Amino acid sequence: MTSDASNLPEHASALPCEAPPAPPSGDPVAASLRGFGPLGLLAILLIVLTSVFKPVSAILVLVWAWRSHTPWREIGYVRPKSWLGTLAVGIVFGCALKLLMKVIVMPLLDAPAINPAYHYLGGNRAALPGMVFTMIVGAGFAEETLFRGYLFERLGKLFGTGPGAKVSIVLLTSALFALGHYVNLGLPGVEQAMITGLVFGTIFAITGRIWMVMCAHAAFDLASVAIIYWNLEAAVAHLVFK
Repeated sequence: MTSDASNLPEHASALPCEAPPAPPSGDPVAASLRGFGPLGLLAILLIVLTSVFKPVSAILVLVWAWRSHTPWREIGYVRPKSWLGTLAVGIVFGCALKLLMKVIVMPLLDAPAINPAYHYLGGNRAALPGMVFTMIVGAGFAEETLFRGYLFERLGKLFGTGPGAKVSIVLLTSALFALGHYVNLGLPGVEQAMITGLVFGTIFAITGRIWMVMCAHAAFDLASVAIIYWNLEAAVAHLVFK
């Protein structure tokens, strides 16, 4: 009998660094981290609480996955067929979604045209590098690793993987994602984050792949920064609704 790689299931294209996970029963610490006993709950609490510092939280997720022998594919870290294609699709989709939100959705929700929390970025060259880094690492990489990759895996173990369970997980993670935007962006930020969370969460629930969603999230936020930096917020927000 010959082996044909083309007959392997799609999820077999996980990251090359992924080794077959050791049986949790052979490693008590790994089994505890993957469970919901004291150590597992402590890990969840630590990761969620450090989400205030998003890159730290995402790194803890990766450490948790490595130490618990959780396959990378279970948090969405699956190698795409084309890195360049995934990047391109993510950028186009993220920018298009931002324009749709700014031009149509947020005006319908009676959101202000100007984002007061980030209005200081207008023409502010000094603040631009730090904000670009934050949007790529803090938002695209860290938030998606936490809210889509990690929480989907944890909640999936509790709720299951059926359609109803996935809908519940998308709704719950989107709500948590949205609430995290209240402190600095207020109600309009919560509304926008809830909608984008539903979009990104639905894509992740269907595909089980995180890289395109990461790229789209970063592109969405970078498009927001560009609109503010070039003082285009009011003009873009009033393209359709004057």
